[in-house]
Amino acid sequence: MSTDSEIIQRSLHQPAAFAELFDRHARTVNAFATYRVGRGAAEDVLSETFLVAFRRRADFDVDAESASPWLLGIASRLIRRHRAVEAKQWLSFAASVSRQDHSSLGGLEDAMARVDAEREVATLKTRIAALAPKDRETLLLYAWEGLSYDEIAVALDVPVGTVRSRLNRVRRRLDPERRIRAFEKQEQKGESVGRV
Repeated sequence: MSTDSEIIQRSLHQPAAFAELFDRHARTVNAFATYRVGRGAAEDVLSETFLVAFRRRADFDVDAESASPWLLGIASRLIRRHRAVEAKQWLSFAASVSRQDHSSLGGLEDAMARVDAEREVATLKTRIAALAPKDRETLLLYAWEGLSYDEIAVALDVPVGTVRSRLNRVRRRLDPERRIRAFEKQEQKGESVGRV
């Protein structure tokens, strides 16, 4: 089986070979774009991503075996054009979570658990929407696409340290009470935190 790099190199002389790359990665790029800008705009992003990739295939780093980070990076840059649609997607997501009908078969405890989970999702959705676009993009590549820090760095064309700092900032923004809980836990154990 050929690596993505081999397919891209072959496509420089046999353009039709690039279709193999589309077959391998179209689903991933489409899913990522769908999460970010909605189903309708995702199709445009998918098409445009592979068009840009085809035009720039000579610039692909031949040392990389997988083209996924490269393609997702192209898609991420294209998605920046669709920020207004992205904002509508988040609002739609929030509305769908609050409108869901729940079965009453699970008993009172299950119903309360679902209500609590729904509140947490709504709160998390609001916090994710409030992130800076670069931080949100980094989070989604990590959480939804499962890319490693190195792959995210390639996709976004930033140093790995930048990916680490963005994800650390995201963790603090999404769970600001984490530090408070850690402090309280240490206090309960009788440990002194930050004291001389």
